[in-house]
Amino acid sequence: MLKDPFLNERFEPDLMWFVGVFDVYDREETKGVELGVYDPNDQADRSVLIRQFSLNQPYLSHRHKQALIENLEEVLKDPNFDFQIIFEIDECEANSWPREEWYSLESPRCFFQDIYKLAKEVWKEDLLIAASEDKSAW
Repeated sequence: MLKDPFLNERFEPDLMWFVGVFDVYDREETKGVELGVYDPNDQADRSVLIRQFSLNQPYLSHRHKQALIENLEEVLKDPNFDFQIIFEIDECEANSWPREEWYSLESPRCFFQDIYKLAKEVWKEDLLIAASEDKSAW
């Protein structure tokens, strides 16, 4: 069983692994300022955000990356999946995004399509290693 990198539990490859890194709650003056210069609706900015933050998580092994990509691929196949719900924050939650644009992206699906495309490129070697392994041994 593939374990969560932080907990002694089964790893759940949900989409928040890709965007949770943009949560700036209680770090608005540090991480919020750093991320606030990027517009998630701008293609060039989005590429930087994805490469430098979403895909730059050293605690994820090649197996975690494979599981995340497989999950994302399945979700992207569903034309009715509501990607905006991933970016919605309940008022009772202690989370916040670095800019107002994050709360209502022009195309949340496009954001995740870009993650998928860039992950296949950035994580290419890790994904090849994971694909060569027997998943039942994970």
